[in-house]
Parts: sequence; structure tokens; C-alpha cells
Amino acid sequence: MTTVDREKVLAVLIKRFPGAPPCDIAAAANAIVGLEPEFEVMPPTEISRFECDFRTRELSLRHLTSGEVRVFCRAVRPR
Repeated sequence: MTTVDREKVLAVLIKRFPGAPPCDIAAAANAIVGLEPEFEVMPPTEISRFECDFRTRELSLRHLTSGEVRVFCRAVRPR
């Protein structure tokens, strides 16, 4: 079995997709080298309250249900 160097994959992806968000590049690199996803998207139906304030913007549950915002949580792996 051939081992793929994740750091080399990251370097190639960063050059190939310079405007991509770092989290998307990391997820793509993990998928290429066969790592399990470290985080999972929380379905908006599982969230009963959400408020997030920035200097320039306020986000609420409405933003989650519309798909403008996604909330991730660390994936639970069976032992």
C-alpha cells in the first residue's frame, strides 16, 4: 500500500485552489489521504437556539436554517 504525504497534498491543493477556505482545503486533503472527517455538520433541525455577534454582523438561527451559516462539531468516533 502506498502512503500519501498529507503535507504534500495540502501544498498542491493550496497552489491549485488559492482562494479556497483553509477548512475546505484541509477537508479535501483528509479525503485524499483517507482520513476520517474530524468534524461533522450539525443539522439545523438539531439546534434550538443560535446567536453569534461580530463587530459588523449578527447571526441567528434564521441564518442556520437558510444555509448561510453551518455549525460543525467534533465527530464522535466509536472506540
